[in-house]
Amino acid sequence: MARDGLGEYRSKRDLARSGEPGGGAPGELPRFVVQRHDASTVHFDFRLEVGDVLKSWAVPKGPSTDPRQKRLATPTEDHPLDYASFEGTIPEGYGAGTVVVWDTGSYRNLTEHRGKPVEMADALERGHVKVLLEGSKLTGAFALTRTPMRGREEWLLVKVDDEGADRRRTPARTQPESVLSGRTNADLAAERENGR
Repeated sequence: MARDGLGEYRSKRDLARSGEPGGGAPGELPRFVVQRHDASTVHFDFRLEVGDVLKSWAVPKGPSTDPRQKRLATPTEDHPLDYASFEGTIPEGYGAGTVVVWDTGSYRNLTEHRGKPVEMADALERGHVKVLLEGSKLTGAFALTRTPMRGREEWLLVKVDDEGADRRRTPARTQPESVLSGRTNADLAAERENGR
């Protein structure tokens, strides 16, 4: 019997109540999504389509386009593929708050070991991936590297110094809106308060 990669995701939420997606099919090209999640604190959820799930990390400060900036990325449970386009308000419970699609697009796996390509699942298992993002706010290569911190598994998300690098831009701070709807987390919160 196939392993359900979404068991942990489903165990933490009531999908009928939260309105969050529960499945989905792979796209033609593997997708990435970065969601701005205003819960107990604002953070960014960085997700990569790998097989039939979105591998996910919470990035408190959001991705940086400056190669000098290392961003902490804490692994979270795998999410369903349909989550790549999810925007809305999650009610009280796990992850309560508002979610917008801050950036999304396709990605290419650039991970190599000794000059040979490494499949995404293997690269994640080894603890280092390099991907080329083709998004609206994020373009170019980014690296994710596992590192032991504070007695638990953590990762670092770093922009590779290429044509997509920009040491002056701070999109996580200056561009809070969704690339799908143009709405912000504050817009979603106001809509919920007004009963829409």
